[in-house]
Amino acid sequence: MDHRPIGVFDSGLGGLTAVKKLMEVLPREDIVYLGDTGRVPYGSRSRETITKYAGQDAAFLAGLGVKAIVIACNTACSVALGAISAEYDMPVFGVVGPPAAEAVRLTSNKKIGIIGTVATVRSGAYVEALRMIAPDAEVWSAACPLFVPLVENGRASAGDIVVRAVAGEYLAPLRERGVDTLILGCTHYPLLRGVISEIMGPDVAIVDSGAVTAQRVARDLGEMDLLSGEGGRRRYFVTDSTEGFSELASIFLGLSVGGSVEQVTLE
Repeated sequence: MDHRPIGVFDSGLGGLTAVKKLMEVLPREDIVYLGDTGRVPYGSRSRETITKYAGQDAAFLAGLGVKAIVIACNTACSVALGAISAEYDMPVFGVVGPPAAEAVRLTSNKKIGIIGTVATVRSGAYVEALRMIAPDAEVWSAACPLFVPLVENGRASAGDIVVRAVAGEYLAPLRERGVDTLILGCTHYPLLRGVISEIMGPDVAIVDSGAVTAQRVARDLGEMDLLSGEGGRRRYFVTDSTEGFSELASIFLGLSVGGSVEQVTLE
């Protein structure tokens, strides 16, 4: 058994959707979350900048004595997973491999769609992961740069005409391709699952990258005898003002976090 916390980081607050799933499958684990809200979004940054920011995020969590790191940011995972894994002698989990495997398991016609930030799509990480598992699959990607700012500003309702118009434009090419499985390649996107599902239709399976990764974390830490079995405490850190965090976090987590958030400086 290992009573140290699990560390999770994201460029903003979207990674809290992964934390929510971790809380569901590992309710007795302590979790430390870092949201780099002062530098969000990562999706439009260069590879060098993303690697630098992700390295600082991981170093902060490592400094708190975590037993594992979950990169709950598809952009950072796509660009910096290898570098961070090589840096630390602890399990480092990304949010690309597990959902790719799940998408292959779910698809019937082997036509798989991916939506993510510009950097995630540009990296080709999901396409590469899918090709390794199912070389004969047809894969299409679509960058959705407005999704993160919409979610971060509380605009996620399926009834929001702006959200619906933006989502409709982004998803149209994937619908035309006839994909039967869609990977939500950003941990912000589960908040938009309602409108995405409506636009894609009931026959398209939606893969939540954070949820699938949480299940992988629970399985692997259990196999390595690193689960705690007691605890359940949460700590939250952000790199920008803590004002408004509780309100937004409650949307992502579905529960109140109270005043348990601290502002930190990474540089």
